[in-house]
Amino acid sequence: MKYPLLSVAGVALILLGAGCSSADFSNDLPDSPSEDLQLQTIQEQPQATATTAHTLDLSNRGLTKIPNSVFSQTDLESLNLSGNALEGAPQAEIRHLQKLTSLNLSGNNLTGLPAELGQLAQLQTLDVSNNQLTGLPLELGNLTQLRVLDIRGNTYSAQDLDQIMKKLPNTEVRR
Repeated sequence: MKYPLLSVAGVALILLGAGCSSADFSNDLPDSPSEDLQLQTIQEQPQATATTAHTLDLSNRGLTKIPNSVFSQTDLESLNLSGNALEGAPQAEIRHLQKLTSLNLSGNNLTGLPAELGQLAQLQTLDVSNNQLTGLPLELGNLTQLRVLDIRGNTYSAQDLDQIMKKLPNTEVRR
């Protein structure tokens, strides 16, 4: 018998229908009163680590996309999403994180980067190493505060990189 699973902020909720009891599940779950609708909370995975109010570490969580709730945390200065399974390109909503100075997207399965990254005017460090990038958005050239761009372990266009670096002469590129 399958039951709906709802995940909210890193906590999974199993919705149990009428006539179901905890005996229908693992003996590890506590007994629940018989009601038409019951909620049983199960810890899905460790919560994100916030070392300061302005730093969010979501590394090594098995994420395939950036949780939408991250984009509303507009005071973030450092975001670590390394070691996940992010695919495609990060969502364009990343542009809302205007205070970011450090973004770590290394060790994922990203094949592209959104042009909206070029709107993160405070960004100083961008680590996209060890992904599957084949190109770089020219808008990265707008990141005049960028000091480190790590693109190791990717097959990117040298032509794209050359155009970007013409606008960012003070940026260290790790190839």
